[in-house]
Amino acid sequence: MPIVDMSWSGWGDPERAERLPESVTDLLRELLGVRAEPAQPVKLAEIEPPAARPVAGLLADVVGEEHVRTDDETRVRHTRGKSTPDLIRIRAGDVRTAPDAVVLPGSHEEVAAVLARCAEHRIAVVPFGGGTSVVGGLTPETAGFAGVVALDLRRLDRLVGVDTVSRTATLQAGLRGPQAERLLNEEGYTLGHFPQSFEWASIGGFAAARSAGQASAGYGRFDEMVVGLTLATAHGTLTTGRSPKSAAGPDLRQLVLGSEGALGVITDVTVRIRPLPETHAYEGWLFGSLSEGVTAVRALAQDGPLPTVLRLSDETETMIGLARPDELGERNGGGGCLAVCGYDGTAVEVAERRAKVRAVLEALDGRYQGEEPGESWARGRFAAPYLRDALLDAGVLAETLETAGFWSNLSRLYDAVRLTLAHELSSSVVMCHVSHVYPAGASLYFTVVTAQGEEPLERWAHAKAAVSDAILDAGGTISHHHGVGVDHRDWYAREAGPLGVAALRAVKDRLDPEGIMNPGVLIPGEG
Repeated sequence: MPIVDMSWSGWGDPERAERLPESVTDLLRELLGVRAEPAQPVKLAEIEPPAARPVAGLLADVVGEEHVRTDDETRVRHTRGKSTPDLIRIRAGDVRTAPDAVVLPGSHEEVAAVLARCAEHRIAVVPFGGGTSVVGGLTPETAGFAGVVALDLRRLDRLVGVDTVSRTATLQAGLRGPQAERLLNEEGYTLGHFPQSFEWASIGGFAAARSAGQASAGYGRFDEMVVGLTLATAHGTLTTGRSPKSAAGPDLRQLVLGSEGALGVITDVTVRIRPLPETHAYEGWLFGSLSEGVTAVRALAQDGPLPTVLRLSDETETMIGLARPDELGERNGGGGCLAVCGYDGTAVEVAERRAKVRAVLEALDGRYQGEEPGESWARGRFAAPYLRDALLDAGVLAETLETAGFWSNLSRLYDAVRLTLAHELSSSVVMCHVSHVYPAGASLYFTVVTAQGEEPLERWAHAKAAVSDAILDAGGTISHHHGVGVDHRDWYAREAGPLGVAALRAVKDRLDPEGIMNPGVLIPGEG
């Protein structure tokens, strides 16, 4: 499948961009006081990044001249990720952090050679998969370096092999989600990993950020799927995964998973795969309150049976319709909290599991809503980032953040985040859903919308810092699946503690002594 570049000023495919329905625009005026639309984004052809420093010539002999690009458009398209602050800046033409060159290696050996050359000349390297980071993972702190290159891995796009006996597959890191799934489907298998970024994010990115897909209840998180991986550094290669489990010391896979390009470049992963399911089914359940809904999904998470997909929207998200994208803006006057259950498997397995889940949820006062709410969610599950772009066009700041905690503490964590956002951003709407469940706890995924107003970047930075403090103070983790990047780094340092930070710093100093790998990202105390 050919690689299509994402919109430079928004999410995904520019052909899928859309304006908000009038019902939603009216709702924004009513709830948020939005009156005026912001200025239109500058045109791509009008943006001039800073003059490129002379790094391209140092790398052309490694990957070939045709795979080192310094044109303005390519540099702009590799600038920043896709958080709302990233988009506000780039729409205004702010590309001060553009790389000096974009390098496209074609093999693990070329990746390693590029890193060695960059270490020799003190050139910072930003690994680039799908470009979907929402936590500053593509905006390193590069002062003092001789240059910056974005290392685009799109040419590492092979399914290396499938072990049908062990049910594992080795995938190169540059494969995007749909590419990897298509190649596995042709062999009769699925990875079962479908995060909201699925259509654009890469296999390497899934591993580097500990991605969690929307079907994690059935298939697990991406880091749970990985049984082996290869990491390229400027000073050698780290290969892990001789067996699915081992007692031979600490598991070095876990050192690399979640490393966000700060230790080296993941060039391939070996992952657990499953046979393609015969059928899929989705359904909706309504609960009278978030507390009742949480009790119900906890029962399924702890005692089973688990659907493949299990998510629960709070009252606000249910009312506005974000839980059912086809009904966005058509507020649910009946109230309550919508849960979506999805099932993969054979027709018999799906029918049996649905019946058992129904018995549990009905016993806990859940009201069956039929298949339409679940199917509506499934149809629109990759559409939310496009909605965010449309909101930006309409003068609204829309952003997401997420955390996770133990069941016994989930209510406290939910209240802390929601109340902090409401306090910091007046005239805002805060929505939340439980997106991933475990026997011991769950994640909370918040969406906040507010009028952009004056100085939206400053307002959001202040609110984000306050809510990050609130998350840690309430006993949550600073990130469940978005990662650390630059945006969460200082709070990650608090979460890890001084000794944990020192240990991570020591690993960085050994694997990347020149400090060229995504400097300032993830690792506290640098940059």
